[in-house]
Amino acid sequence: MSQTKNLKKSEIVAEIAEMWAPLSDKQISDLSKNLTIKQYKKGELIYSDHGTPTTMMYIISGKAKIYKDGVTAGSRRQILRIVKPKEFFAFRAFFANEHYKTNSIAFEPTVIAQIPLPFVETLASENTSVAMFILRHLAKILGGSDERIVNLTQKHIRGRLAETLLMLKDEYGTESTKGAVCLSMSREDLACFSNMTTSNAIRTLSAFASEKLVDIDRRKITILKETELANISKMG
Repeated sequence: MSQTKNLKKSEIVAEIAEMWAPLSDKQISDLSKNLTIKQYKKGELIYSDHGTPTTMMYIISGKAKIYKDGVTAGSRRQILRIVKPKEFFAFRAFFANEHYKTNSIAFEPTVIAQIPLPFVETLASENTSVAMFILRHLAKILGGSDERIVNLTQKHIRGRLAETLLMLKDEYGTESTKGAVCLSMSREDLACFSNMTTSNAIRTLSAFASEKLVDIDRRKITILKETELANISKMG
């Protein structure tokens, strides 16, 4: 079990309080009283589309996949982003006075701290540092989403897959010094992330392997020529 999973509740509270600093002693105490920790198995639902948002979530360990189902029955789902440790999620809909518009499941065994959203709203109204943290976080997510929409709709298949591989490497680190993308993604998930069919993802990834741009070992993908992939992504 990782060191992160062994963190005590008090350490998680201190971690979040530091991000939201400055908090008063009472605000830190109230945060501790309101915060709960829940474990999710791989593939377990965290929240569902049209559900009512109740808690702000913070990844302690593991990763959560946020996705949107296709508009028609049987159509392809779109993976919007993957939330990694030390990131907050699942709170935008509450502040927009909406139901969830996406789904989220645990990408792997995941531990999440949950904070009631009414408490977060009250804290943000009392403490401008908390309000600014939430505002900046939402602005960052919005900016990333805007860029992804343009790239996924305008780039060709090779450009989209190259961008996805590089993004996963940059955002989520590597498993080894060889540059293996840390997410051992199924071909279906890789396709959903790149806005293409699974068959196209398999063919394009195989082409990258034959060109010695990547090495494939089952689900693990090692990037061999990052500069070349970056050029493919840039050219679209």
